[in-house]
Amino acid sequence: MSLRTLLVALSLAGLSLGAQAADLTIGYITGIDPTKLAQAEGSYDKAIGQKIDWRRFDSGPSVVAALASGDLQIGNLGSSPLAAAASRNVPLVTFIVTARIKGSEALVVRDGSGIKEPRDLIGKTIATPFVSTSHYSLLGALKHWGLTPQQVKVVNLSPAQITAAWKRGDIDGAFTWSPALGEIRKTGTILTDAGQVSEWGAPTFEVWVARKDFAEKHPEIVAEFAKVSLDAIADYNAHQAAWTADSQQVQKIAKLTGANAADIPQLLQGAHFPSTAEQKSPQLLGGGTAKDIARTALFLKEQGKIESVLPDYSGYVSDKYLPQ
Repeated sequence: MSLRTLLVALSLAGLSLGAQAADLTIGYITGIDPTKLAQAEGSYDKAIGQKIDWRRFDSGPSVVAALASGDLQIGNLGSSPLAAAASRNVPLVTFIVTARIKGSEALVVRDGSGIKEPRDLIGKTIATPFVSTSHYSLLGALKHWGLTPQQVKVVNLSPAQITAAWKRGDIDGAFTWSPALGEIRKTGTILTDAGQVSEWGAPTFEVWVARKDFAEKHPEIVAEFAKVSLDAIADYNAHQAAWTADSQQVQKIAKLTGANAADIPQLLQGAHFPSTAEQKSPQLLGGGTAKDIARTALFLKEQGKIESVLPDYSGYVSDKYLPQ
């Protein structure tokens, strides 16, 4: 082989390796959960055996758009944008439920806004990221209180925009997640949270999904990703007391997400992170998650957020990537 031929071959090999390394692009949102530690520590990259291109998004609908376009192979999002995406036949499969949301998403009203009880929301400006889990929870709360979205000025803002609008005094309240939640509750009062709204009949949760074509072509990658996620969840569930504000675990999550480390332990306690056994149960990937997606979709249709619902959502959920 001539030197020129060797150089060309090495160049092509380098391009091939580079393409392989860039072949896995994953999108995530900034909700606080144990899988963020695995992400921060590079555990997914090590287990899968290649460098992952991680991309941060402000909300689930943005993740869905990137998955639909093929820019992402795997994504982290909430149940509301998942239900909307499935109803529009975006080819996704849910392979793990990372969190059942409780106090980690909440409706905070500004000190001095005059909002002391639900009826005081009438005529006020409340922000939330549209078609997010927080938006779904806000609509569920309004329905429970006998209020309509038309009675409240609900505006579409990302978490980062919520923090800025709050500082300017442009909004009276917001239903959102961290890091915005941690900031706005310093000068506000929690009126309700996702856990309470769940008890009123509108549960929310966060998931990891993959494009169906990618999952079918690379089931081993999706399975490895699920295993790393569940190992992180198991570690947190077994050692919650060690995840203090000054612990390495919390400090790494804070650096990754932009959340205040002092807020993270409480935010973690504001969700339930299902174990491997729970994932396989009839309540989650064994059937319950598909039913929850269907109920969410029906509610979104009633609220005019999507045009139609599917007769069955089981094709958007699978437990076959879970550790056996």
